[in-house]
This record gives sequence, C-alpha cells and structure tokens, in this order.
Amino acid sequence: MSKPITPYNHSDSSKKEQVTEMFDTISTKYDGLNRVISFGIDVKWRKKVVALVKETKPESVLDIATGTGDLIISMAETGATKLVGLDISPGMLEVGKQKIATQGLSDKIDMIIGDSEQMPFDDNSFEAITVAFGVRNFENLEKGLAEILRVLKPKGRLVILETSVPTKTPYKQGFYLHSKLILPTVGKLFSKDKTAYTYLSKSAAAFPHGKAFNNILEKIGFIAIENKPQTFGVATIYTASK
Repeated sequence: MSKPITPYNHSDSSKKEQVTEMFDTISTKYDGLNRVISFGIDVKWRKKVVALVKETKPESVLDIATGTGDLIISMAETGATKLVGLDISPGMLEVGKQKIATQGLSDKIDMIIGDSEQMPFDDNSFEAITVAFGVRNFENLEKGLAEILRVLKPKGRLVILETSVPTKTPYKQGFYLHSKLILPTVGKLFSKDKTAYTYLSKSAAAFPHGKAFNNILEKIGFIAIENKPQTFGVATIYTASK
C-alpha cells in the first residue's frame, strides 16, 4: 500500500492532523484562491450538485468537509429544514460562520467541528449528504465512506464532487500543466502555507476517479452509483444511494 499523501510529511502527526493544520492556515485565503485557480468553474460544478440534491426534496442535508460553507449555504435553495456543515478545521468553519451570518442564515445552518470518519450523528440521520473536494483528504477513505453510509437514510442521496484526471488529449496535458505548475505557483503567491496547494494538486492526481471510485462506493455498500465527468474530465460528480 502506498504511503498517504500529506501536506507536510511530519513523522509525528497523522494526515488528519496535517490536513487540519493546512486548512486552518489557508482558511482566510481559500475562497479567493479557489475562484482564481479554477477560473470560477467550481461555482458551476457546485450548482449542479445543488440541483441533484434538490431533485430529491430532502428535509435534511449534511455537507461533509464543508470548509467555508459555500455548498451548505447553497443548499438553502433545496428547502431542507435541517442544514448541517461538518468540518475538521476550526479556521475554515469560522470563515463559513461569518459568511452564513452575513447572508442571514445563522438560524438555518449549523456549522459543526467534527471528524468525517467518526461523525457525531445517529444512524440514518440525513436524507442527503454532499462532499465537495473533501473525500481525497480522508485519512482512511473506506472508513469515511462507511461512516457516510451509516448516517445516510435509506433511499437517501449521496453527491460527491471531486477532482479527476482527464484521459483525452489535450485536456490531459492541460490538467498536468495546471496541477503541477499553475496551482502550486498561485498558491505560493497568495498563501502563507507554501506547501498547501502543492499537496492539493498531488492529492487530486493520486485520487481514484471514475470507475475506480465507483467500485469503492459499491464495495462499501452504496447502490445506484453513477459518475458524471465535468469540464472535459477535470472534475467528476458522483451520485449514489443507500
């Protein structure tokens, strides 16, 4: 088994601890950098995730690795009465709480600090669960996905948005140029954490995508699994049910 990609490779700390430290460090710059690095396309991808969740008319939605809250804020459009954002980084959550307050949604959205691999929720708690650019940061991918299955209600919908690697020319070459040169360079220019965006690009390239990730979801016990490549395959939206 290959060694997990971590931001700092500290021998005395886990990937989970390092990822928390990294996101705390870049939290105040995260939104702006995301818009620049993705050329704003990530906003379009998140809208598609919201639309897929809205189809099911859920009463409860959990957004895991919610970060600064972009996706859970958008989930207010679904009409769900229970909206929860979960993240392991206090810094990212604090930025998210400020955004939620600015939009007058503090009474509708709960932002909770917690571990995606050991969530503080009962079995069968949510009708819809989303994760945007977060599953590749799980320390133990299968454990995290099994935990999602546990708290998802039967017939509930899981929607995951994650980076993937294009397979066709010239998009494949463009992806590697962007991930190995542009993303780390922009990250270093605007972030105090010089390794953060290098880590993000490496973890994106190493993450199993497409059919390989479908197979993992199936192994965990999810059903009705589909993957929908986005923007020439640089990202993929996965849907599944319980």
